[in-house]
Amino acid sequence: MKILRIIARLNIGGPARNAVLLTEGFSTRPDFVGTHSNNIEWETVLVCGEVEGNEGDMMYLARGKGIEPVMVAELGRELSFWDDWRAFWKIYKIICQEKPDIVHTHTAKAGALGRAAACLYKVKGLRCKVVHTFHGHVLHGYFGGIKTWFFIRVEKILALFTDKIITVSQTLKKELVEGFGIAPGEKFEVVELGFELEELLGLPVGEAGRCVNIGIVGRLAPIKNHKMLMRIASSIVQRAERMAGNIRFVIIGDGELRHELERYAEELGIKEMVEFVGWVKDLKKIYEELDIVVLTSLNEGTPVSIIEAMAAGRPVVASDVGGVKDIIKDGESGYLVGSGDEKDFSERLMELINDAEKRRRFGQYGRSLVKDRFSKDRLIKDTEGLYNTMCYHEGAFRLCSG
Repeated sequence: MKILRIIARLNIGGPARNAVLLTEGFSTRPDFVGTHSNNIEWETVLVCGEVEGNEGDMMYLARGKGIEPVMVAELGRELSFWDDWRAFWKIYKIICQEKPDIVHTHTAKAGALGRAAACLYKVKGLRCKVVHTFHGHVLHGYFGGIKTWFFIRVEKILALFTDKIITVSQTLKKELVEGFGIAPGEKFEVVELGFELEELLGLPVGEAGRCVNIGIVGRLAPIKNHKMLMRIASSIVQRAERMAGNIRFVIIGDGELRHELERYAEELGIKEMVEFVGWVKDLKKIYEELDIVVLTSLNEGTPVSIIEAMAAGRPVVASDVGGVKDIIKDGESGYLVGSGDEKDFSERLMELINDAEKRRRFGQYGRSLVKDRFSKDRLIKDTEGLYNTMCYHEGAFRLCSG
């Protein structure tokens, strides 16, 4: 069984990590015994574009696992008619050359171009199954009204030619089915994210120190709403002057807003307590130095940083958007706060700053929630089951390629 996996770029984040883990998992596993056959051998070809200069690059993760992706330079982040047109034809030629049983796309740009190319391939009478994973969506909070309307229409059309649509949470599925009407519910399948969490699961929980380190992990982009965290940091300093020297905010990540956010911290008078560290490859190093992890996003699918924080035994305070509520048990592993509610966010954060025992208790419970639920093995097993169901339901192995 051959899978052609397409993702726009391997920038730091959940989609790239899952694409790499699935490529590895479906290139080295001849051991799965399906309902209608024995010893299925999987082969996967990973296709991706180039990472932009201000993004963290996860190509090191792919190459560390012996994966050398097929590069399509034009498959970038930004919309460009000519680049997108060239990327479409390159992807189509790759599909024709590889003759996959399954074309599986990840993220919006790759999902649009990859599925369109797969449709053209099928028009020639060649058969393959088409799968797309929504790791989140750009249908809210990213663009203006006209662009958003256009993208919704495009997704509805693409869904007609997609055999199965995967979402990474039940909440995301509900948004796409009921909120945007992308496709009927029966076309969707929920397959939650999976990661290599072993190092984080081994970190000690709740070691109280003199300084409380509060971290946020992610792209420095408008949708992540870092300025809200800056204002919260400023309010905490004003309310807890005696503790101000023992509170530090750590911004992990990079992006187009870095310089603007650095200036904003200076304007608010909190420059000394905010540290911008850029991208850090070593996950263990990130989380072992944090006491609390926060998320202020305006829109999310399933935020990887929250899963990682909980695996590391760190309590979280997060905006209640997208699939966040599917991970956090409010009041037990962290706190959920209404989107944009700075006052409540500040109150919840202060609770955890002032209560080391609550931080320890929340962290321990959070770890128990994610340990098995978001493992790499579970991700591969669930995806494998979905692939086999798709390719066997008409009664013939290798149905897709005939």
